[in-house]
Amino acid sequence: MQSQIQTAPVSKVALWTGRIVSGLLAFLLFVDGVAKLFKPAPVVEGTIRLGYPESSIIPLGIVLLISVVLYVVPRTAVIGAILLTSYLGGAVATHVRAQEGAFPIFFPVVVGALLWGGLVLRDPGLRVILPVQR
Repeated sequence: MQSQIQTAPVSKVALWTGRIVSGLLAFLLFVDGVAKLFKPAPVVEGTIRLGYPESSIIPLGIVLLISVVLYVVPRTAVIGAILLTSYLGGAVATHVRAQEGAFPIFFPVVVGALLWGGLVLRDPGLRVILPVQR
């Protein structure tokens, strides 16, 4: 027996706000992933300064790009959001370990929250699982 979950329709404003927020963040993370594949000097220098070997840059870029693609495809968006949240959690841990200050630590947290916020706005099924009280 399959249960049916009643979901309220998403307003056009919420849907488009979610799409815009998700699209902007996906674009930002996509550019970051592509930059890791091409390894320009600032990316290499930053990665090494944070304590990672240069050999880790391309694998990180591949993981990031795969996660972004999963996030933008509606059927796999939740899996992509989980992977991106994990990736951003690693960024937070890295910046905490490197004692980089408040902004580099706080920025990935905000990006992760916005990723989920955009997804909840554009996916009515998530509103049942992650209800937000008005």
